[in-house]
Amino acid sequence: MTDLEKLKITDDIRTVMAKYVRNADNKNFKELAGLFTSDGTFVPLDVNGDALVEMSGRAEIAGKIAASVGQATAIHHLFSFEVDILSPEKVHAVFSMEDRLIRPESEKSVLLNESNVPAFRTLHGFGHYHGDFVKIDNTWYIEKLVQTRLKLDFTY
Repeated sequence: MTDLEKLKITDDIRTVMAKYVRNADNKNFKELAGLFTSDGTFVPLDVNGDALVEMSGRAEIAGKIAASVGQATAIHHLFSFEVDILSPEKVHAVFSMEDRLIRPESEKSVLLNESNVPAFRTLHGFGHYHGDFVKIDNTWYIEKLVQTRLKLDFTY
């Protein structure tokens, strides 16, 4: 693989994750879930490494994220990244991240079914997205995404 091919793959993966955070912020959860393979998984963890919620498949990813975010203002940032190209069709990447969710005063916070996410008013977190990406029919998709946390603050 040439250096140019490696740069193209790296840029493609960065674009997938940029679309992920833009769709999260704009609450386009169907589009966000469409960035995953049909059987893709997403597991956000707490600071102890325990799963807050486990999601599998596009419909479940879209539904559970929508339920968790509700009417909150969502703000996601990606910072540094590491892209490990395993083959022309397989990549593992890590992105440092920060996110905030701020519910409007008028929205009641609720506990989610099948989730360890507390009923929060605001969330402010720092951590990393660890992703496995696969290229299918010339398009990159997220096959597995795990969100680890260094710090996670809630207000109630």
